Amino acid sequence: MALFQYTGRNRRGESVDGRIEGASVDTVANQLFNNGITPIDIAPAGASHDVVGALRGLRVQLSEGRVRLVDQIFFCRQMYTLLKAGVPIMQALRGLRETTQNPALAKVIGSLVEGLDAGLDLTGALRRHPDVFAPVFVSLVNVGESTGGLDEAFHQLAGYLEREKETRERIKQAVRYPMFVVIAMAVALLIVNVFVIPAFAKVYGNLKVALPLPTQILIGFSNFTVRNWPWLVGGALLAALGIRAYINTPEGRYRWDRLKLRLPVVGGILYRASLGRFGRALSMTLRSGVPIVQGMTVISQAVDNAYIAERVLQMRDGLERGESFTRTAAATGLFPPLVLQMISVGEESGAIDQLLTEVADYYEREVDYDLKNLSSAIEPILLVAIGGLVLVLALGVFLPMWDLAQAFRGGR
Repeated sequence: MALFQYTGRNRRGESVDGRIEGASVDTVANQLFNNGITPIDIAPAGASHDVVGALRGLRVQLSEGRVRLVDQIFFCRQMYTLLKAGVPIMQALRGLRETTQNPALAKVIGSLVEGLDAGLDLTGALRRHPDVFAPVFVSLVNVGESTGGLDEAFHQLAGYLEREKETRERIKQAVRYPMFVVIAMAVALLIVNVFVIPAFAKVYGNLKVALPLPTQILIGFSNFTVRNWPWLVGGALLAALGIRAYINTPEGRYRWDRLKLRLPVVGGILYRASLGRFGRALSMTLRSGVPIVQGMTVISQAVDNAYIAERVLQMRDGLERGESFTRTAAATGLFPPLVLQMISVGEESGAIDQLLTEVADYYEREVDYDLKNLSSAIEPILLVAIGGLVLVLALGVFLPMWDLAQAFRGGR
């Protein structure tokens, strides 16, 4: 029996880690699943093994890439088509392994085939790849296997992942322009500080005249940047790495996700997109026959926001105490009155899955509208920032010239 170091998440979505004995990685993974822990990483205990495993994983990632969302959509679509046509699951997986263009996906599919050959069901094989297949993915496949509707489960997953991909692409497209403007401003400011202002400083130094305060501030800031740029770059990199490390902790992730929802302009879009994802995923799991309490646990890991995930778990705890879905939703403070009314109607009519679909459609329409108007909302902020930057530079650079021109005219 070897000793393994593991990290994972429990049923509440909390990060856990520890050591456990087992004959192999697969044995340890099965033990963790039986204990209610979804493993994220399992490696032999010991620093040398950890280093070797990390280097091996890095080499695999660099050579093979990763399984992207579009690859998962392809996998679900092809599995639905093949299973619908009556192709046996082993034959379907082997065919997909041979035809896929992504080596990483081919390796994962090969692992699924090996798991099925070893006696695992498809759900157990998928659980061995938590970094590829999300909990909602595994849960729907589990329900499909249990009810004999595996093809329909893949069909629903394909539609869900396609909507997820569309939402992500729209958000990226909407923020691309303002990010480009901000980066261009930062580069321009750097060039002005390093090259332009020092040239003007030499000219003004040769004139031996008193410089206005804005010019003194610009020259001082430029000199500080030129003298200390290695320390500034190093400090910026260390700060970025420190912030990233903190965000990877449970507390840091929670605080960052809560802060994102409060950002001006984009915070509301991220908030509504997360709630739309929650409504769509929960509706899909309930329609597939997943119990609501189990579905809430799965969805808490699918919303991709630790702050909202905690509220979802609060709803699950309320449901376990026997409270109504509407009451638990209202207690979180996440949903506006209109959405709560829709949820209440769905709960009373026994069609909560349909009303959750309506909630998802409502939030997705709001996100579409916000994304279409995002540029017009951000442009005034960018114009004010650019105008302020140009004003400061103009005052600092041209005020001395103005003073010299006035002095020259007075001397004449």
